[in-house]
Amino acid sequence: MPNRLLRAATRAGLLLCALFPAPPSEAYWEYGHQTVAKIAVAQVKPRTRARIRALLRHGDLLGTPECPVADIAEASTWADCIKPLKDASGKPRFGYAYSWHFQDVDICKPFDLATPCADGNCLSAQIVRQKGRLADRSLPLADRVQALAFLVHFVGDLSQPLHAGEHDDQGANKVKASYGLVAGRNNLHSIWDGYLAERAISSPSAGAVGLLRDSNRAERRKLAAGSIEDWSRDSWRVSHDVAYGSLFADPCGPRPSERPVMNEAMVKRLIPSARRQVLAGGVRLARLLDEALG
Repeated sequence: MPNRLLRAATRAGLLLCALFPAPPSEAYWEYGHQTVAKIAVAQVKPRTRARIRALLRHGDLLGTPECPVADIAEASTWADCIKPLKDASGKPRFGYAYSWHFQDVDICKPFDLATPCADGNCLSAQIVRQKGRLADRSLPLADRVQALAFLVHFVGDLSQPLHAGEHDDQGANKVKASYGLVAGRNNLHSIWDGYLAERAISSPSAGAVGLLRDSNRAERRKLAAGSIEDWSRDSWRVSHDVAYGSLFADPCGPRPSERPVMNEAMVKRLIPSARRQVLAGGVRLARLLDEALG
């Protein structure tokens, strides 16, 4: 009975999505970011956890009541929530941070962070910067709260492979693709941001607790090892091999004329990779938080 109900709910959900397609996405949807954050807060040292909570109690200093940061889950989506906010002149208040959510590293060329991050306005560079700001107790409290929110969000972004690798297509936002019956304005980026991420995280064992339960300490330690550049290279490789490679026999070759479809069999094959990325984001974030606050 549970399986039949799940299949029925899935069909109903796909129908609703087909009738009301989601807009193109620019970052992990809420579930992905929140799960990364919850994994991290479960893995940090008690002292770090207490300091995170102490900082978030001052979320009003950000001056963004539309985008609260009362807990780590809310903080994880703050950097997306603020995108439409305007200043007194009507200009984007946080427009300077737009390029901080991704890095244009071509999957069909040798891995290179130096070029897309030359001015510091890229994802990995900002992870380094925001970690430093969070750790700097000489900064005003508001700056450190903002750094915490940015850091939590950006490590989540880096775990989404299409924020770390692309092929002159805006992180696959220009790669039209269908998720089963869901077509509309869908693209490969939005599938990995939302539909696939949510399916993977919701698969048994579900959520942050389930992802941690299905992993062991040695696996988590291995994922958290290395540098931010290593993590960037890891997500870039997943982008080529798995995200693009799941739909195209040659990720660097010409695109087919017909819109590719991510069918149920393909989704099932991709769920372990998608779950691994979320887990990696969580344990890597935990390490950075411990280093900055522990």
